[in-house]
Amino acid sequence: MKDHRHWLVVRERALVPAGARMRGWRDWVVANDPVYAAARRPGLPEKVAASVTLLLVAAVVLFLILFDWNMLRGPIGRWASAEYDREIQLNGDLDVNLFSWTPSAHVRGLRIGGPDWAREQDTLTVESLRAAVRLGPLLAGQVEMPLLAITRPRAVLISTEDGRQSWQLNPDKPDTGPMKIPPINRLLIEDGRLSFDEQGRGIKLEATINAREGSDERAGFHLDGEGTVNGTPLTVEVRGGPFINIRRNRPYEFHGEIAGVGSRLIADGSITRPFDLGHFNADLKLQGRDLADIYLLTGIATPNTPPYQLAGKLTRDEAKYTFADFDGRVGSSDLSGDMVVDRVDDRLRVDAELSSRQLDIDDLMAVLGAEPRIVSGDTVVTSGAPGRLLPDAPLDVDRLRVMDGTLRYRAARVKRNDLDVRKVDIGADLKTGILNLDPVAFTFNRGELNGTAKINATRDRPYSAIDFRLRGYPLESIIPARDGVATVTGAALGRARLEGPGASVHDFAASSKGTLSLVVPQGRMRAAFAELMGVNVTAGLSKLLSDDDSTAEIRCAVADFTVSGGTATARTFVIDTTPVLASGSGTIDLGGETLNLRIDGETKEARLVRLWAPITVQGPLTGPQVDVDRGAVLAQAGAGGLLAALVNPFAALVAFVDPGLAEDANCGALISSAR
Repeated sequence: MKDHRHWLVVRERALVPAGARMRGWRDWVVANDPVYAAARRPGLPEKVAASVTLLLVAAVVLFLILFDWNMLRGPIGRWASAEYDREIQLNGDLDVNLFSWTPSAHVRGLRIGGPDWAREQDTLTVESLRAAVRLGPLLAGQVEMPLLAITRPRAVLISTEDGRQSWQLNPDKPDTGPMKIPPINRLLIEDGRLSFDEQGRGIKLEATINAREGSDERAGFHLDGEGTVNGTPLTVEVRGGPFINIRRNRPYEFHGEIAGVGSRLIADGSITRPFDLGHFNADLKLQGRDLADIYLLTGIATPNTPPYQLAGKLTRDEAKYTFADFDGRVGSSDLSGDMVVDRVDDRLRVDAELSSRQLDIDDLMAVLGAEPRIVSGDTVVTSGAPGRLLPDAPLDVDRLRVMDGTLRYRAARVKRNDLDVRKVDIGADLKTGILNLDPVAFTFNRGELNGTAKINATRDRPYSAIDFRLRGYPLESIIPARDGVATVTGAALGRARLEGPGASVHDFAASSKGTLSLVVPQGRMRAAFAELMGVNVTAGLSKLLSDDDSTAEIRCAVADFTVSGGTATARTFVIDTTPVLASGSGTIDLGGETLNLRIDGETKEARLVRLWAPITVQGPLTGPQVDVDRGAVLAQAGAGGLLAALVNPFAALVAFVDPGLAEDANCGALISSAR
C-alpha cells in the first residue's frame, strides 16, 4: 500500500507542468538569493561598483576607438621575427576596426623575410591587405571571412635539394598536410607575382596571380606561369570562377594545365569544400613522350615508356591521391588501372594495379631500358647502341630511393611477336631503395618463363640478382623452319642465375657472375642437319638436295655455362642425336655480346666422306659467323665455306667434327649436372 502511494506521488509530480516548476524555482531565488536581492534593491556599494564598471568599459571602448594602431607595428614585428626566426615587418599604416559585426583590419607594407639560408630574398611582400571576419561565427570558434583583398603580393618560394622550404615559418613543426584556408566569400588579388625555385627537380617558375570580380574574360581566378624544368620550357595555367558568395558546402570548379619536359597534364575538377585544398576531384588527362618524365613535374618515379596518353579520375583526400579507372595507350599497347599515391611515415608511397588487354612486346622492352622510337606511327625499340641486344639505359637510383610502393601488371594478350609471348604477369615491391620483382612471368604459346629479380638501389651503383626458369619452350620457335618444315622440334628447359653490379641491363650482364643452362630432354631434328652436324658431306647433302624430310632423334642436349665477370664459359656442352654426338667448348662475352665457340663431333656410324675439321662460331650475338677451322684442314677449306652457308647458327652451335665412332651420351647424368 505504501509503495502504491509513493507511485501516485511520483506520477503527480511528473504531471506538474514545466512552467509551474519554473515559477517555483524563480520564487525561491527571489526569496533566498542575496545577489538577486542586491541587484533589485542596490545599495550604495552596488551603485558605486556598477558605475566604476561602466566607466572602465567606456574608457576601454573610447581607447580602442581613438588608439593609434600604428604604435603596435614595431612590437608585432619584433615578436613575429623572434617567433619565426626571420625578419617580419609592418612598414605601412595599420588600421583596425573592432566595433562591427564584421571586424576588419587593413595592413600596408607587410614584409616577411626569408629564412637564414635564403635571406637575400623576401619570402613575401604585400603592398596592401584588407581582411574581415564575421563576429558571430568567430565567437563560436569558427573563422569566416566575408572579404580578403590583397594588392601586389610578391612571393618567392624556394625548396632545396635537402628538403628545406622557405615558406615554412616553423620548419621544426611536423607537416600537418595540405593547406586549409578559412572560407572566404570575396577574394580579390591584384597584380600578384610568384617565383618558385624547386632545386631538387630543377624547376624554376615565374607566375602572375589575379582574382577579379565581374563577368568578362578577366573575371575569376587566373594563375599563368612560365619557366623551365631542367632547362626545358615549362608552362602552368590555372583557372577558376570569381570568388563571390563562396560557400563552405558549395564545390568550387577549376581548370589546370601543366606542360613541360615533353609532358602535359590537364585537370578539370572542383574543390569539394572551398579553400580546403586537401580535398578535390578532377578529370585528369596525361600525355607525353615518356612517362618517366613526369617525375620532374610530380615527384613520382615511373619507368621509361614510349609515348603515352592516359585519362582517369583524380581524387585528393588529405595526403592521399587516387588516380582511378584510368585508361589509354602507351606506345602501341592499351593500359588501364588504378593508382594510389600517399605519404606514409614521411615517405612517398605509390601502389598501382595495371593491366593491358593487348600488349605490344616492344613497349615492354622500352620499360626494361630499350630506347623507343617512332617509325610511321608504330613504336620500334632499340637498345640505344648499334649492334647490341641488351638495353643500356641507366637506372636512376635516386628516384627509387625517395619512394616506396607496389605494382602488379598483367597483359591478357600479346601481339604477335618473334618470341611467341602470349601473356605477361609482373609484380614489384619497392621499399627503402630495394626493388623486388616477383613474379616475372611470361606465358608462351607453349611453355613459360618464371622468375624473380632484386635490385638494390641503396648503393651508388645498383646491385642486382636474377633467377629465371624456362620450361617447355619449343625449339621450333627458336630455330626457323626450312622450306616450311621444322628443322628441330622439342621442348627446352633452362635457368639463369646471375648477380652483379650495373646501372643498366647491359652493364649488369657485363659484370655478372652465376650460371646459365639450357637442356633439351628429347626431341627430333631433320636427318639432313644431323648428318651435317657431323660434317658428313655425302649423307647430309644428299638428304638436303633430295628434300628428304626424315628426322633423327635428339636423345638429349645440354649447354651449361659458368659466368664470371660477364664471361660465360662452357662447362658442359653436348648434343646427342641418333647419328651424331657433338660436344663444344668456348665462351660468350655478355658485355661485348660476342661468341667464341668451338664444336667438335663424332659420328656413331662409319661414313664414306666426312669433313675432318671442327666448327667455329664467332662474332656478335646479333650475327655470328659460322665456319670450319681452316687451319685444321686447309685442303677442305671449300667444303668449310659450304657448311657455313648451309648450317644455321643454332645447328652450328651444337655441331661437332671429331674422328672415330661415338657412343650414346649418358643423358641422365648430363641433365642432372646442369644447374
